[in-house]
Amino acid sequence: MTSTIVIHEISKSFGKKTVLDHISLKVSPGEIFGLIGPSGSGKTTLVKLIVGMDRPSHGDVKVLDMSVPNLKLLQRIGYMAQADALYNDLTGEENLAFFSSLFKLKKDVQKKRIAYAADLVDLTNDLKKRVQNYSGGMKRRLSLAIALIQDPDVLILDEPTVGIDPELRLSIWEEITRLKNAGKTILVTTHVMDEAEKCDRLAMLRDGKIITSGSPAELKDHFGIKTLEEVFLKAGGKQE
Repeated sequence: MTSTIVIHEISKSFGKKTVLDHISLKVSPGEIFGLIGPSGSGKTTLVKLIVGMDRPSHGDVKVLDMSVPNLKLLQRIGYMAQADALYNDLTGEENLAFFSSLFKLKKDVQKKRIAYAADLVDLTNDLKKRVQNYSGGMKRRLSLAIALIQDPDVLILDEPTVGIDPELRLSIWEEITRLKNAGKTILVTTHVMDEAEKCDRLAMLRDGKIITSGSPAELKDHFGIKTLEEVFLKAGGKQE
């Protein structure tokens, strides 16, 4: 099986500070791959390299057999950043329409995708409101809807459920699982260990290095303990 995401010996430095140190990993089609680790461990930097928002100091990244960065890939990747990048003067609907227009969707397809994405994140009744009047949680939900708008082959989600209530978080993860079963490739960063349990495989980052990786069951079995939080602590990744 050809891997959707291939990261080979990636390092990234900002001045004298090394943020990522020789990271290698592969993510397969139809897989939810989780990156977990404390703040400052390098998760967001790694995500930005995968999306093509930055270049590595060393090593290379390929997504869908194409070297990153690559403008053609943007049509096939859905990306939700940790910080919301929204137009506050526009309504939620106008934000969705704007971003869907960037992906060359036909008008009838745009309409269907906007309805689907808004319904998934429970924003249908708030689409006519200006985003400046949205709560923080509503903005996160809109950012997730935008990441899904073009029905991407690869979904990159950086802390997607921060500020979202538990019931909606559950429905979002149900949809993430459905997308996985439809063959989509999903990479997600999270601090939430019950979300990490929903991933097929995990990489635990600490100080820019992968300290351990494997399926949740493999990691717990390897360390002889019952929870991923204990695995993380035992592997040397004490949470902050």
